[in-house]
Amino acid sequence: MTSVQTPELRDFLFRALMVEADATAFQAAGIQVGADIGQAEERLLSEALSPFSVTLRNRSLEMARLYAVLHCFENELRSLIRETLEEAEGADWATKLPQNVRTGAESRQQAALQDSWLEGEKSDVLGFADFGHLATIIIEKWQHFEDIVPSQHWLKQRMDELEKARNFIAHNRMLLPSEFQRIYMYVADWNRVIGL
Repeated sequence: MTSVQTPELRDFLFRALMVEADATAFQAAGIQVGADIGQAEERLLSEALSPFSVTLRNRSLEMARLYAVLHCFENELRSLIRETLEEAEGADWATKLPQNVRTGAESRQQAALQDSWLEGEKSDVLGFADFGHLATIIIEKWQHFEDIVPSQHWLKQRMDELEKARNFIAHNRMLLPSEFQRIYMYVADWNRVIGL
């Protein structure tokens, strides 16, 4: 670098740092600086959904909120199982899952590994277990969960109901508003009693 470019570069970098500092101060004062990511995402979603009818778009957005709740619940439940069993049974806990659960999950995992075009998490065998099998795991390993879950009956009742609704949603069928409330109630009940 020549000596003529060095002061220019230094001045440019200094001005950039000053702008960044000012932008942070503006944002702290509640003034928007730069692109609003929320608006950008909303615009992208609006564009993606624009070819479809208004009724279908509205229904899909309702179902998306419900899907998000179930997605979070299911993955938190998988984490609870994983962490509890790893602590109780050691690092090889997955090899000690009920045979039918482990066989089915490993089969799905192998199919996913062979689908090289499909990217995503493939290393966690528990991620390939059916939603309904999560309750089976807890009941089969009850001695590790009895201090966390009120009873097997309580668990089974909620998981059976949530599984039916989850499968309905996963196959893009619309639920009635009363079913939305039931799902929200079960997830809230789970969070109140067990916490996630």
